[in-house]
Order: sequence, then C-alpha cells, then structure tokens
Amino acid sequence: MNIMDRKRFSRRTLLRGAGVAIALPTLEAMQSVCAASTGSQTVRRVAVVYVPNGIVMNDWLPAGTGRDFAFSRILKPLAAFRDDLTLISGLANDAASTVRGGGHAKASGSFLSGTPPKYTAGADVHAGITFDQVAARQWAAETRVSSLQLGCEDARMVGNCDTGSSCAYTNSLSWKDADTPLRVEVNPRSMFERLFGTVDPNLSPEARARRALYRRSILDVTREQTRQLEATLGATDKRRMDQYLTAIREVEQRISAAEKDTRIPTIEKPAGIPFGFSDYVKLMFDLQVIAFQSEISRVSTMMLGREGSVRTYPEIGVPDPHHPLTHHRGHPDFIEKVTRINCHHVELFAYFLQRLKGTPDGNATLLDHTAILYGSAISDGNSHSYANLPLLMAGGTGGKPQGRHVAAPQQPVANLFVDILNRAGIPTRSFGNSTGRFDPQA
Repeated sequence: MNIMDRKRFSRRTLLRGAGVAIALPTLEAMQSVCAASTGSQTVRRVAVVYVPNGIVMNDWLPAGTGRDFAFSRILKPLAAFRDDLTLISGLANDAASTVRGGGHAKASGSFLSGTPPKYTAGADVHAGITFDQVAARQWAAETRVSSLQLGCEDARMVGNCDTGSSCAYTNSLSWKDADTPLRVEVNPRSMFERLFGTVDPNLSPEARARRALYRRSILDVTREQTRQLEATLGATDKRRMDQYLTAIREVEQRISAAEKDTRIPTIEKPAGIPFGFSDYVKLMFDLQVIAFQSEISRVSTMMLGREGSVRTYPEIGVPDPHHPLTHHRGHPDFIEKVTRINCHHVELFAYFLQRLKGTPDGNATLLDHTAILYGSAISDGNSHSYANLPLLMAGGTGGKPQGRHVAAPQQPVANLFVDILNRAGIPTRSFGNSTGRFDPQA
C-alpha cells in the first residue's frame, strides 16, 4: 500500500526524488507507530559543542552554587535558558595530565574518551572510543547517519600540529575506536548532501561547481510526494511540515549564497562556507537541528575551532589570533580580548539552544530531548590547565531538574560522560578513566 494512503505511517518514511531523500520530522500521525516500535514516543539525542584554547575562568565561573547562582559575564547570553542548564565546575581532564606532548593535542585528544592519547606525529595515532560514539553505536540501526562530526576550522588528519603530536588529536574530537579518529566536516554543502542527497566525495571542487549549476532544490524534486503527504495530515502536522521544509529551504539558500560569495577572505575557503564566522556557525548549527528533527542522526559533535586555533575575530574587535592571546601572562588587554571571544562563542551557542527549543518534537521540543555538553578540554589557556574545566549541560536530563550550578568534588570528566549516557537511556557503569557516575544534584 502506498505510504501516502495511510493516516498513520512510520517514523522512517522518506520523501524521495532524483537521488535525494528527505526524512520527516516527528508528526502526530506517527505517534502510534513510534510507540508500537520503540515502546516510547521519546527519542533521545546527544550533542557536544566544543570551544578551543580554554576559557577565562574568572569571567566564566558563576557566583553562587545550587539554584542561587548568578550568571557570569561569559555565561550571561544563556540567562534566558536558566531552567534548561546545569553549570558544572570541579571536573578534570585527568587523562591529558598523564602523557607528554603538546598541551593542546593531548587535551582534545583525550577529552571525550577519558583515555591518554599516544604521543606521535605519525599515522600510528591511538586514544580511545569517545562517549558520543558509544551512543552512535547504540542508535545506529535507528538512523541513516550514525553521527555527525562538524567543525569550523582546519580538518587535516595528518601532519604535526602541536610539538610532535598528530593533527588528528587537535583537529578531531570523536573517535570511532581507539585507532580511528573521525574527520570533521567543515563544508556545509558537503554535510547537506550527506544528510539529504548522494554525493561523490572524490569530485574535484571544479566538478562539484559544475554539478551545482544543474542542481535543483531537494524540495523541488520531492514536491509531488510532499503534496500527497500533506493531503493526509491534520492541521498541526501541516504546520510542523511547513516549518521543517521552510528550514531546509533556508539552509539551501544560505549555502547557495555562500557559494556565490565573491568576497576574498584571507585564506582559501571551500565552496559553501559563509564569509562571516557567525553566519558559518549558525548554518552548521541549523544543519544539526534539521538532522535531529528528521532523525537522520541522533548524535553530533561540533568544534567551533580546532585546538591551537589562530582564528581572528575582527567582527567583535579582536583582530589578533586566538591562541597567542590565551598565553596572556596576565596582560589585561589580552585577557579582555580572550573574554570577548569566549562571550561570542556562548552567544552562538545560545542561538543553537534557541533553535532547538523552538522546534517541536512529539509533545515537547528538541531541546527537551537532547543532552548537550558545552565546554573545553582546557580551563586556563595560559597554563594549559586541565583541572576545573569550563563545562555546562543543557537540554534533556532524563527527568532531572536543572537551573543549578554544581560545584562538584574533584573527579574525572569521564564521570559526566557516564551520567550523560545514562540520561540518554544507555545503561553505563563506567567509561574511560571514570571513577563513578557524576551526580548533577550533588
């Protein structure tokens, strides 16, 4: 029977046409099917948003603990999400402290795994599976793309990027297993085609540009199936479909506009990357929202920058490269500039939270059903400190209340990953160098 003839249809229904496939958002017409197939209408997701080079801790740490905390300067852009956040202090990236090598490489190379990385600049890299990939394995059979790895900077996986350490440690965050770091996708067009269409990764930029001349919108090539589907939906589902398809169209248009941008940046940019950093980050966040909304994927990691990043931020009055500023040696002008960068990153993260909170998912929102970790593998960039990391949790908590600052006893950050996996419905007793499960109510 044609899927469009049914009043209720599977969560895996796809709109297809000319080599593309559009998964659907959660609709009321799917609810009985979802409940029968999964035993629950709640789908959990996991996301990590990573910032490089540490954070100015004096301007990060909130005043007060428990519910009686005050947002710090850096965290102030998140004030509207107070009840959706748990601010966490006291956790350490202990795995980075046990090995030699570049301070940045071993920080990001161990962060999500709780496993010390091997000190090498060669191809024999070795660390550990990261907790996001534990979730990806658990949910792989339920999604088209097991996990997304996105970034906004250098994605090289070979070479020496930090005093004898492989670029795989600084430029990637997720590890499929102990010997397989996952490459970060920095081109929005490539990610869009991975989510919705077929793309040959071996195409040259020139061939990809020629193909783009003939490419129609994926919404155009699936228009007839979309029309048939919408004829079977109720008013609420029609609104959700319209919001979802509008979001896809807007992302397409922004990618196309970026590809046509004739301004010349100071470094070469692949086609599809917006000229402005804020536009770039927001576009990558929007791709994650669409992937979560359609359940193409349920796991993502996003690197706003690679460790050791030398990105400049002239749009916020910081024309200096990021990494050298973090080695400020107490210079107040340098500290102020790093703080501005930290604030800017949080402002962009707030955009991601707002997009998730504004997207319905069943009887709640995507934010309610997504456990999100934000932070860095380094606290003080000046000293490369791995203690008292700047971290926060946002979104889905598995029913636990938020709106707190938890000043935890010193413990490995891997304890938090044990908690996140359990919140996401994946029973976990230990992970990496964990010593137990982090208690967000402590």
